[in-house]
Amino acid sequence: MNENFTKLAFTDTVKQFQEKHGSRKSYARMEESGDRFVLTDREKPYIESRDSFYMATVGANGWPYVQFRGGPPGFLRVMDESTVGFADFRGNRQYISAGNITDTGRVSLILMDYPTQQRLKIWAEAEVKDASDAPDLAKQLMPGDYKAVLERVMLLRIKAYDWNCPQHITPRYTLEQISTEIAQLNPKIVKSCCPDD
Repeated sequence: MNENFTKLAFTDTVKQFQEKHGSRKSYARMEESGDRFVLTDREKPYIESRDSFYMATVGANGWPYVQFRGGPPGFLRVMDESTVGFADFRGNRQYISAGNITDTGRVSLILMDYPTQQRLKIWAEAEVKDASDAPDLAKQLMPGDYKAVLERVMLLRIKAYDWNCPQHITPRYTLEQISTEIAQLNPKIVKSCCPDD
């Protein structure tokens, strides 16, 4: 936890709820723990190993919007110690996230690792660029042979991040993860059910 995160998340009303429910003293200490917006060796590999994340934006009308973003592992790239970027692929063509970012310039991400029950939250100022207007950046962010239409690139300048507690995260596994585990178990299963004579 860190001071930057608490500055963004702990509004006066939030603090009133903390006081009412008995957690204010603990979080008051957290507010003095120093800023944290520079990515470390813990965050960088975690970010670049994700194959998806959830991104929240707020429109000019004040309403929030949450969108799922997915791609091959590593499509969310660490550009430097406080910037991440990704290739934004053609989807349903509603362009709500792109419009909201253009209007307000702010995003919040949740990056999940369901098998290990880890969650990283990121607050950032975001910028949307058409791929045709930033060809070098588009080339840098477009994942290898991924079959998708690249429309935009998004750059997110991190203002705060926080590792969230694992409580209530239900472990979930991809087909690839399950297949790997089954492949490791197959020899043991064969050996236990069909021992050599």
